[in-house]
Amino acid sequence: MHITGPGHLGILGAVLAHELRVPLVASWHTNVHEYAGRRLEKLLRFAPARFGTAAGAWAERNALAATLRFYPLARLTFAPNPELVDLLRESTGRPSGLMLRGIDLSSFSPRYRNRQDGTFLIGYVGRLSPEKNLGLLVDAERALRGAGVRDYRFLVVGRGSERDWLAANLMQAEFPGVLLGEGLARAYASLDAFVFPSETDTFGNVVQEAFASAVPAIVADRGGPRFLVQNGVNGFRCRDAVEFSAALLQLYGDRALLGRVREGALASVRDRSWDAVFEGVYRHYALCCRAPDQGREETCPEVALR
Repeated sequence: MHITGPGHLGILGAVLAHELRVPLVASWHTNVHEYAGRRLEKLLRFAPARFGTAAGAWAERNALAATLRFYPLARLTFAPNPELVDLLRESTGRPSGLMLRGIDLSSFSPRYRNRQDGTFLIGYVGRLSPEKNLGLLVDAERALRGAGVRDYRFLVVGRGSERDWLAANLMQAEFPGVLLGEGLARAYASLDAFVFPSETDTFGNVVQEAFASAVPAIVADRGGPRFLVQNGVNGFRCRDAVEFSAALLQLYGDRALLGRVREGALASVRDRSWDAVFEGVYRHYALCCRAPDQGREETCPEVALR
């Protein structure tokens, strides 16, 4: 029985696994504790900053503790990045494996690119919500304009509570809402750079979708997406708004570099198929089924699929 977290279905799955006496596997997908902290800080923005920060830290700490009480029920755990693999292994005393994400290269591809203008197009795809750290897009635009850059545009795909604020604070941006299918593929392929400032994502499927479209990604140097990005090869990992802005300016001003990282982005996902991902998952299942009932005497090697 494989469950994906401590929600209603996860709890039901855990009960069924116990009643049926079958091995239970649990995978971690979302940093709900960090979402809780960021959203509480946003709700308390009317209060003194120190109070909001303290309340957010309290919510994050307690949400994490509550979540980690659930995962020891499983004989084996999965996580989407090495940092979370270590967290689960250390907190549960159980084996933990790396479960990455695949990408369908027929759905996302540079062949969907169809642009004739020379505007430097910067994109974001995802929820427009507080935990995504989207204020950084506004900081990046200020840096571009401060450097004298005017032939740029932001394409912000998605919806959420931050949409109106972004529309009011970004000077040159489009907001097409949620895109699906070929429309989304064309949006990705039209970009020159993909910016993903979230520090709370556990993996970053959108980063792989950008890579499959031959678009380099600029991501936060905290959270899951950083494990997908190699500086100067398929994008850049940045610690703050200053580094994000510098990376954008570097790609804007050096088209030879832009060409190289576009090639590197596509190369980095050429062998990241769903079949390869699940081959690793199935190997972990086999070890789990062979393990003793308590699941403590046999360890599962991590499967790093490249």
